[in-house]
Amino acid sequence: MTARASVPLDKILQSQGFGSRKGCRALVEGGYVEIGGSAATDYSLPYETGGLAFSVNGEPWQYREKLYLALNKPVGIECSRKPSHHPSVLTLFPGQFAERGLQPVGRLDHDTTGLLLLSDDGAFIHAQSSPKRHVPKLYRATTARPVTPSLIESLLSGVMLVDEPEPLRAVSCEALDEFMLEIVLEQGKYHQVKRMLAAAGNHCAALSRVAVGRLRLEDLGLAPGAWTYLDEGRLSMLAPA
Repeated sequence: MTARASVPLDKILQSQGFGSRKGCRALVEGGYVEIGGSAATDYSLPYETGGLAFSVNGEPWQYREKLYLALNKPVGIECSRKPSHHPSVLTLFPGQFAERGLQPVGRLDHDTTGLLLLSDDGAFIHAQSSPKRHVPKLYRATTARPVTPSLIESLLSGVMLVDEPEPLRAVSCEALDEFMLEIVLEQGKYHQVKRMLAAAGNHCAALSRVAVGRLRLEDLGLAPGAWTYLDEGRLSMLAPA
């Protein structure tokens, strides 16, 4: 998802989160920007953005019109630009990403781990967050009490939550062992897995999201706190089945 256009260098740097137009001009004038192994000296010179590689202060960068990222969110991180009690998820990324408006697609609680999508593309964020898309999300929950057949049945048939007009049902649910289950949801309600388990008579001791659509965390090979760019092939895996 890269643009094919000729854009002045200072505007390119600004679009990639390197500061104001004036600040980006100063980077070029200071000799901090290289393209093709040589210092860029003219901030007004246009470059074709598609596939453009450059470096700023010795750090390599690739031009990207929009950011589409996957993170293996660790525990103790808040999915907020203005966190209350824990570090922001944005602290796990280069500062340039926050400058260009990176934000999570939905949220995972500070004590919930696993696959988190992030982007600076407002249309993408809205589409992925919309319950009308019916994108399945797979969670792995550790429970405080044993997983019983009746618990599974309750989650599949539906449980009532406060402020919800009708029961919420799991798309699928199965026990992995005595104290762990996998559950697939489509709605994305606030604290949904935890609240559904509580409504069904159990309690969530630990929770991880392991897949969104057909994109699975294990296939990305990310350690906790690590992230990766999503190419068009992986983005297509986020579409509803």
